[in-house]
Amino acid sequence: MSQRHTVSRLSAVTKYRWVAGGVSGLVAGVGMGVVFHAGANLMPFIGALYGWPTVVGGWVVHLLNSALAGLLFAFVVSRPVFHSQIESVGESVAAGVVFAAAIGLLSTGFLLPVSMSALGVQSFPEPLVPLPGMLGSVLVVASVGVAHLAYGLLLGWTYAAARGRRAPDSVASEA
Repeated sequence: MSQRHTVSRLSAVTKYRWVAGGVSGLVAGVGMGVVFHAGANLMPFIGALYGWPTVVGGWVVHLLNSALAGLLFAFVVSRPVFHSQIESVGESVAAGVVFAAAIGLLSTGFLLPVSMSALGVQSFPEPLVPLPGMLGSVLVVASVGVAHLAYGLLLGWTYAAARGRRAPDSVASEA
């Protein structure tokens, strides 16, 4: 009986961890999307990478990617090597920022060029960037950097808040 109860509690903790990760990814994705959209009007470009070159298309695929990244974050931080290192809100926020930086480097340093090449796109479309030349490029880079920072801050904070509110101490200590 005790073993079945423990398995049930661990199953609930695991399920909740995934929910917290997905929801945290969505919350962080909204913050990041606002920076993308307001900073350099990147949403149509993000949508275009998936064949849906509109603001709505960009938001849909961005939020889907954000939720998936939140699930990946939950998976990573729940590994035993990291789990004991991420116990406070500050540590969770720091982990979120590091995770978002890694995602940013991977996505803009590798996946974006590969996607643009596959689509036959050599540079960002002109209407995308409101400023010409180097100034436009700096605006895009700054927007992407600030957006990933916002994602990491919101991801770590939301994940910590979600985990802190719902998981009772006895369940959290077993996870």
